[in-house]
Amino acid sequence: MYDVNSKHAEEFISHEEILDTLAYADENKDNIKLVESLIEKAKLRKGLSHREASVLLACDNSEMNEKIFKLAEQIKKDFYGNRIVMFAPLYLSNYCVNGCTYCPYHSKNKHIARKQLTQEEIRKEVIALQDMGHKRLALEAGEDPVRNTMDYYLESINTIYSIKHRNGAIRRVNINIAATTVDNYRLLKEAGIGTYILFQETYHKESYLKLHPTGPKHNYDYHTEAMDRAMEGGIDDVGIGVLFGLDKYRYEFAGLLMHAEHLEAAFGVGPHTISVPRLRDADDIDSSSFTNGISDDIFAKIVACIRIAVPYTGMIMSTRESKETRERVLHLGVSQISGASKTSVGGYSSPEPEEENSSQFEVADNRTLDEVVRWLMEMDYIPSFCTACYRAGRTGDRFMSLCKSGQIQNCCHPNALMTLEEYLMDYASPETKAIGDKLIEREILNVPNEKARATVIENLNLIRKNQGRDFRF
Repeated sequence: MYDVNSKHAEEFISHEEILDTLAYADENKDNIKLVESLIEKAKLRKGLSHREASVLLACDNSEMNEKIFKLAEQIKKDFYGNRIVMFAPLYLSNYCVNGCTYCPYHSKNKHIARKQLTQEEIRKEVIALQDMGHKRLALEAGEDPVRNTMDYYLESINTIYSIKHRNGAIRRVNINIAATTVDNYRLLKEAGIGTYILFQETYHKESYLKLHPTGPKHNYDYHTEAMDRAMEGGIDDVGIGVLFGLDKYRYEFAGLLMHAEHLEAAFGVGPHTISVPRLRDADDIDSSSFTNGISDDIFAKIVACIRIAVPYTGMIMSTRESKETRERVLHLGVSQISGASKTSVGGYSSPEPEEENSSQFEVADNRTLDEVVRWLMEMDYIPSFCTACYRAGRTGDRFMSLCKSGQIQNCCHPNALMTLEEYLMDYASPETKAIGDKLIEREILNVPNEKARATVIENLNLIRKNQGRDFRF
C-alpha cells in the first residue's frame, strides 16, 4: 500500500502507485472536463497531487496545454516575481568509487584526469568566483570514502566562508554530495550549509540498480531515504531532482512529486528546490546511447507542470541547457540558474588544460556571468544574489510559510534589488551597469509599500556611496 508518511523508500515511492498513476493519466488525458477542473484547482495555488499533475503532463490537447503554460507563468510570478537567483557550482573532487553508467566519474574510467582541490586551490577558485560577482556556491564531489571525507568537506566549507576578497564574499554554500548518515548531516548543518542537494537520478528501482551496478550508490533505499536522514539531522532545506533521460520521463515526474509529497507529509516541509537536469555528453559518455531522452517541448511541459504541482518550490536549471532553452522555460517556473559554470575540478582561477579534462559533462551555455546578468535584465528579470533568508533564519518551515502566503516577496524583491546594485557597482561592465541602473529605477516602484520603498532607496544610496557593505542582503 502507498504510504506517503513512511520513511521506507519503496512505500513513499511506490512502483505500483506510479504505474497506477500513469494508467490513470492515460485514461484521462483526453478528458477535457477533468483537465479543466484540475487547471481550475491549480489556480488556488495550493498545488496538485502526483496523480492530478500526471494527467496534465499526459494531456496533448493544444488548447489545454496553452492554459497550462499560461497558469505556470502566472504562478511563477505570484510566488517568485521576476527574480532569478544566481549561483555557480564548485567541483571539489572527481574521485569516485561508484560505477554509474551515465557519469564519466565512474570508477572504470581510467583516462579522465582525477583531481581533488587542496584548501589553497579552493581559496584561489573562490576568489575567482568572487571576482565575477558570485555570492552563492553549490559544492559538488564524487563519492570516495577515503579521499572525499566529511572532514574534507567541513574544512572546505570553512575555507570558503572565511574568504573576504575586496567587496566579495560567499554568503551561502549549498552542497551536493553522496547520501550519508544523520550524524554527518548534523555536522554539515553545524558548518553552516544552506541547502543539501541530492539527485535521485531515477526513481525506477530496476533501472536504478542497472544504472548503478557497483559502489555505495547501488543501494537504492539508502540513497532514496537520504533526505529523511538530512532532515532528521537538522537540515531544513533540501533539494531533489532526477536526471531526465535515464528512464521514462512520466515515471520520473510522478516519482519526483511523490517524493515532494512525502517530505511535506513527514516533515511539514517540502523540497526547497527541484532541479531538472537532462542527460548530456561527457568524457566517455554518449548521451545518444540512452533511449529515454526528451525533446525541448516535453522539457518545457515538465517545467510548467512541476511549477503548477509544487508552486512553492524553487526550480533550478543549470548550464547543461542552452541559452535558447533557458530563455524558453525561465518564465514557466525556473527561479534559479547558474552562470559562467565550470563542471571541471577547478578551472575558474585558470583554464584547465585540454589534456587534463576533469569535467562531469559538457556545458551548453558558456557565457560569462556579466553576459548572463545582462541577458536576464534585457528580459526584465532581476538577477538576484540575495542570501538574506539564510542568514535571517527564514529557512525550512519558516521560509515555506512565507512563500506559500506570498509574503516572501516583501523580503526578496527589495533584497534582490540591493544585491543587484552591489553587483553593478563592483563587477558589471559599463553596458550591463547602464541596463541595470534603468531596471532598478523601474523596479523600485514595485516595492510593496512606501516605507519599504524608502528603506530600499536609503540602502541603495549607501551602496552607491560604497558604504553599508556589511553583507546583510
